[in-house]
Amino acid sequence: MITLYHSPKTRSTRIVALLKELDALEAVRIAVVTTARTDGSGGRDARNPHPEGKVPVLDHDGVLVRESSAIVQYLAELFPQAGLSVPPGDPRRGAYLGWLAWYAGVLEPVILFEAAGLSHPLLSATFRDNPTAQDRLAGALTQSPFLLGDRFTAADLLLHSPYAWFGKPGVPAIDAWVDRCADRPGARYATAFDAEHAPG
Repeated sequence: MITLYHSPKTRSTRIVALLKELDALEAVRIAVVTTARTDGSGGRDARNPHPEGKVPVLDHDGVLVRESSAIVQYLAELFPQAGLSVPPGDPRRGAYLGWLAWYAGVLEPVILFEAAGLSHPLLSATFRDNPTAQDRLAGALTQSPFLLGDRFTAADLLLHSPYAWFGKPGVPAIDAWVDRCADRPGARYATAFDAEHAPG
């Protein structure tokens, strides 16, 4: 059995969107749980197996997969018929894995640093900064509609998600890409799912 532990309107929303894109909603059970939120609401849910009480976490027959980029890769490869992953041997495989890792190691940190008003030479030397990250994305997206060409992949689903949450950055190539990704069946499904399962 495969179970996704999900709390509406959190980072796990993008995994719900991925399940729709993978046509895996019948194969993966979505368990809606509570989690502590930055506004002080919510709290840890005893049903959630994540060691820190966070979401998303995937339980596949007792094997836990944590962190969005790992879960995205795991699920996209578990359901390859949807064509959202890039398999070994494909010349785009390196770029695909690089984008997934770049999301966790660069994009999300620099967006959060900027949102928190944090700036330090050590941070920018290690993680870059948001303008640099935007330049990297825009450079890729001026060449093609999606990160790896004409085809939407799990990398697009993951990397557009912070902009869908925080708002588009005002960079034309990125804004148009975010709009394309947000208009996908997965994003629309996840928005409706969260509205139906929102607490209160």
